[in-house]
Amino acid sequence: MLDANVLILNQDYQPLNVVNVRKSLLLIFLDKAEMLHDYPGRKIRTINSEFEYPSVIRLRTYARIPFQFIVLSRKNILKRDGMKCQYCGSTRDLTIDHVIPKSRGGDDSWENLVTACNRCNNRKGNKTPREANMNLVRKPYRPSHIIFLRDYLGTIEDTWKPYLYM
Repeated sequence: MLDANVLILNQDYQPLNVVNVRKSLLLIFLDKAEMLHDYPGRKIRTINSEFEYPSVIRLRTYARIPFQFIVLSRKNILKRDGMKCQYCGSTRDLTIDHVIPKSRGGDDSWENLVTACNRCNNRKGNKTPREANMNLVRKPYRPSHIIFLRDYLGTIEDTWKPYLYM
């Protein structure tokens, strides 16, 4: 019952993390956080009291968190691209493609790597997408931790969406 997810915001309303209800209640009771939204119709009952079931909480003091970056890996590129080829949209036989080939100065970076199916990757070969006459569905980008938070959780509560810029 206390294992539901609760979004934690920094003092400036930036999303920090997701914790379970138990941890969020501890932060609230220690006066380290305040509840911004609750789950309607859900309560936490003790022998003497009844409490709101938190959905979004905000820290009372600013927490300095070092820049959170997502590790560049095959798994994370596939996740960023939604497990779809960025040239044709296929979900089968996926590989990683360098938009600008390494032999032409392309690097291993978020902005140069995309998910591609074997067929499109072989068709593109050692060319740029323009030379191969292949358009990218979406330009590659460096993802934020918020995107991975959303993908990790699967579904996002409606009360969280304004804080996650959705």
